[in-house]
Amino acid sequence: MYTRFAKFFYFLSIGMFLFVFLYAYASMPDFATYEQNSKGLPVKQLGKESFFYVTVIIFFVYNVLLIIPGKMIEMKGNTSLHRIFPVGDIYRDRILAWIYSFIGILNLSTCIMVFYIHSLTNQNEIRSAEYNVFFYIVPILLVIWVMALLFLLVGKMKQVKTGTV
Repeated sequence: MYTRFAKFFYFLSIGMFLFVFLYAYASMPDFATYEQNSKGLPVKQLGKESFFYVTVIIFFVYNVLLIIPGKMIEMKGNTSLHRIFPVGDIYRDRILAWIYSFIGILNLSTCIMVFYIHSLTNQNEIRSAEYNVFFYIVPILLVIWVMALLFLLVGKMKQVKTGTV
C-alpha cells in the first residue's frame, strides 16, 4: 500500500522536475548564473547548454543508481535480497516505499535547485530571496528520511534476530 503512494510521489516528482527544468531552460538567456555578489551582479555563470547537460546527467545518474535496489527487491533479482525481503513481509513494503519516496525527495531538491538558478538568472521575474525557506526544508527532509531508514533497518534486524522472517 505504501509502495503505491511512494511510486506515485516518485513519478509525480519526475514530472515536476521535467516541468520546472524545461520552463527554466526555455526562459534562460545564454548563461545561467549560480552565484552573485552583494550588488546582485553575476559572479559565476555556466553556459546554457552546459547547464542543461550537467543537470540532466546528475538527475539521470542518481535516479538510475537509487532505483536499482528497489527494482532488485521488487523483481526478485537477487536471491539474498529476496530472502531478506520476501513477498508479504511488512518491511519489504516499507523499504520499497522508503526507496521511492527518497528518490522523490531528491527530485524535489533538484527542482528547487533548478528553480533557484532560474531565479538568479532571471532577476526581473523572481527574487531569489523568496526561496530561502526551501533551503531549510530540503536538509530537514533528508535527515528525516535517513532517520526513517535507520528505524526500518533496526526493525528488520530485530525481525531477523527473532527468526520471524
